[in-house]
Parts: sequence; structure tokens; C-alpha cells
Amino acid sequence: MGPVDLADRLEKSRALDGPIRVLARTVREKVGPGRVRDLLHGVPTGKPVHPPLATVTLGCWLSATVLDAAGADPRAVRLLLGAGVAGALPTAAAGLTDWSSLHREQQRVGFVHLLANAGALTLFSASLLARLSGYERGGRVLSWLGLGAAGVGGYLGGHLAYRQAAGANHAPQVAHLVPLGWHDLCPLKDLPQGRPVARRLGYIQLFVLRAGESVTVLADRCPHLAGPLHQGRLVVENGEACVVCPWHGSTFRLADGTVKHGPATAPAPTFETRVTRDGTLQVRPGS
Repeated sequence: MGPVDLADRLEKSRALDGPIRVLARTVREKVGPGRVRDLLHGVPTGKPVHPPLATVTLGCWLSATVLDAAGADPRAVRLLLGAGVAGALPTAAAGLTDWSSLHREQQRVGFVHLLANAGALTLFSASLLARLSGYERGGRVLSWLGLGAAGVGGYLGGHLAYRQAAGANHAPQVAHLVPLGWHDLCPLKDLPQGRPVARRLGYIQLFVLRAGESVTVLADRCPHLAGPLHQGRLVVENGEACVVCPWHGSTFRLADGTVKHGPATAPAPTFETRVTRDGTLQVRPGS
């Protein structure tokens, strides 16, 4: 049985669902909606911040281990170990925040990813303390063990990102799926006032909201994990009309689909609208 098979089995295992449920709820309660949570998700940058932070942290630890093998200056090794340990704290905070808003199958893999990385942090921290106390040889052994634990964590992180699409944009730009020009969607009179509904345009499901003679149209799939936006709540954030995804609470501005609150970091694709003389609503992908 290969590592992919083991990770696939981990997705389906319910053995850790109890602690997963408790930890996820605790993280959501402690890091509630607001500026800090949006920052940890990566909303200001438009991309999740956990992966680049993890790359820096693991890069420091890997570099320290390589320098160990090359017999480099112990001070350089200690500096890299310390930088990795310091970087692990914001990396873990961002990762936990993202993880708390994933599906259960993703959380199962992510929880073991967390345990492996916690083991790596413990081992590299112990390695740094051993070296500072003069035990260079013991510090090297601890670093190699830490690199092994980090490798397991990194593999599971890759499984989460690529196999399970955690952190990926689930509402990519749709212009290439729609021929050029305007397309009939439905009669304007068939749309309810002030209540979002779903309508299909070819392969794409759309979020459609009528307000008088004005109509807002977005791609219906939430960029976070493809939740149905037409089932979400309509709210006003700082005077701007928004829709809140019913699955994990991502909030998008209706005017242009931009993200107001995470966990989503990518905007919801928008469509331009117009109404013909016979009352037909037409749409085309926004520029």
C-alpha cells in the first residue's frame, strides 16, 4: 500500500472525528469573524498565507539540516533553526484557521498533518536547545528526526492542497466557458424581487438577484469550497450589499464579487447584465 492509499484511507477514517470536532469548534470560537481571521486566511493578499509561510519555515529547517551534513558553521545552523521555530507560530495560526473551515474529509488529513508538524516543531526546538547547551551531536540527531516528521507533514499538506483542493479557487474565471457576446438567461418577470435564485447558463450555475429593474449576477459556486451562494444570506457590510456563503461564511460584495470576509480569498466571478425590450435578461462575463 502506497502513501496515496494511506492518505485516501485517512480521509475516510472516523477515528479522530471527536478531537477534530472539538478543536475546529474551539478555533472558530477563539478566532471569530473579523480582521484577524481575514488576515490569517489571506484575504488582504488574495491568496492563502499558510502555504508560503510553511515554505519559509520548512526551508529554514531543511537548510539547517543540509548545513549540518556539510559541516558548516554551527552558528549558521542555530540561526536557521531559530528562524524556523519562530516562523512555525504564525504558520500554525494561519493553518489552523484555514483548517477549521474545511470539510470533514479534509480536516481528517489536516489533523494528522498538524500532528506531524507539531512533532517536527518539537524536535527542531529540542535540537536548538541541545545545541545551545553544547550537545551538537544530539542536536543533529534531533534535526534529522524533525526533518522526517516535517516530511510526513509536508506530504499530507500536498495531499490536502492538490488531491483534496483545500485552498484552491473553486470558482475560477468562467469567460472561457461562455461564448463571446450577450446570452439570454430568463425573462425578467420570472425573477423574484429581493431573493437570490439559481439559474443555469450552459454549464454554469449562476447566482441571480433582482432589485427592481436591476439584476446582479455572480457565479453561484463559492470560491472557497463551491458552496451555493444563492442559498446564502444577504447582508450589508459598511454600507455595501453582500452575500454570505451558507457553508463557511465567506462574504462577497454584490457590486463586483470582491471578498469582504474569508475563508475565501478569491473573488466571485461577476456577469454584466442588461434587459432587452421584450423583458429578457441577458448576461455576459464581466471584464
